[in-house]
Amino acid sequence: MTAAAAPIPRGISPLGWVLIVFRVTLMVLLLVVCVPLHYLWRLVGLDRMWPRVFLTGIGAIAGLHIRRSGRRVPGALLLANHVSWLDIPALSHTANSAFVGHDGLAGHPFLRWLCEMNETVFIARHVRSDVSNQTEQIRAAMNHGGTLTLFPEGTTSDGTGLLPFKSSLLGALEPLPDGATVQPVLLAYDDVPRVSWVGEEHGLDNFKRILARLRPVRLDVHFLLPLAGDDLANRKTMTAAARERIAQAML
Repeated sequence: MTAAAAPIPRGISPLGWVLIVFRVTLMVLLLVVCVPLHYLWRLVGLDRMWPRVFLTGIGAIAGLHIRRSGRRVPGALLLANHVSWLDIPALSHTANSAFVGHDGLAGHPFLRWLCEMNETVFIARHVRSDVSNQTEQIRAAMNHGGTLTLFPEGTTSDGTGLLPFKSSLLGALEPLPDGATVQPVLLAYDDVPRVSWVGEEHGLDNFKRILARLRPVRLDVHFLLPLAGDDLANRKTMTAAARERIAQAML
C-alpha cells in the first residue's frame, strides 16, 4: 500500500513549499560552512564573526531587506521592540549584536548551541538565586565592548503597538556599569501582520509561513538617541524612557 502524502498546511501553496525547501537547504549549507570556521576562529583566538555571518545570511535567505536610520552606538545595550524571529538576524547584521535571551531557549539543545555560538546571555526570570551570576555575565559582555540586545517586552507583539516593558529584565543592569550606553531601537516591518509571530501560532508554523513568501520582508531599523541623565537612574526609568521613545518613533 502506498503511504498517503502528508497534508499541506493551510495557507502554504505548492510554490510556497518549493521556496521553503530551497531556503532551508541554503540555510543548512550556510550552517555547514560557518560552524567549522567559527571553531577555527576561536581556536586561534580571533574575533567570533562567523555566528554574525550565519545570522546575516539567514536573514538574506529568508528574504529580509533592511533599511536603517540613525546612528548606532558601538558597544551599547540596545532595547528593542520584538515582532519576529527575523529581529535576531536583523540586529545581528545592523548592530553586530549578541542577545540577552530567556532561559526557555536553553531547554532546546540545538537552539542553545546556536545561541551560545553568538554569545547569548541567558536569563532565568524566576530564579532569584541566579541573579548575581546573570548580572556578572551581562556586565562581562558589556565590559568586553560587545553590543547586546534585550527585548524588554519579553515576548513578540503584533508590531502595531508596544506591550508593557518589563523592568525586571534589566535587573542585572542596576546600577548601570560605568560608561555603559543604553540605546532604544525601533523595528518597523512594512507588512507586519504577515510577519509578526503572535497568538497561538506555533514557532515552526511561523518560520514556514515566512519562508514561503514570494515577496521580500522589508524592515526599517531605527537607532534612536541613547538614554541620558535621569532616564538612566534605575531599571524602571530606563524601560519607561526607552518605551516612550520607541512609541514616539512609531507614530
